[in-house]
Amino acid sequence: MARPKIGEFVNQVKTEAGKIVWPTGRETVQTTIMVLIMTTILAFFFLGVDTVFNAIVNWLTSLAR
Repeated sequence: MARPKIGEFVNQVKTEAGKIVWPTGRETVQTTIMVLIMTTILAFFFLGVDTVFNAIVNWLTSLAR
């Protein structure tokens, strides 16, 4: 595969960079809020799962004594 010349490469990069659509400020805030909400929900979910598994392991180890 032939390598493009530097000038051609720079032009292609500029063309592709022109296609970038940046999010608005409102979209950025909404996405940030959704990420924080989902992170909090998952944190509580995994806290619950960890608590249940901890109780099971403690119960099983108490049987072995």
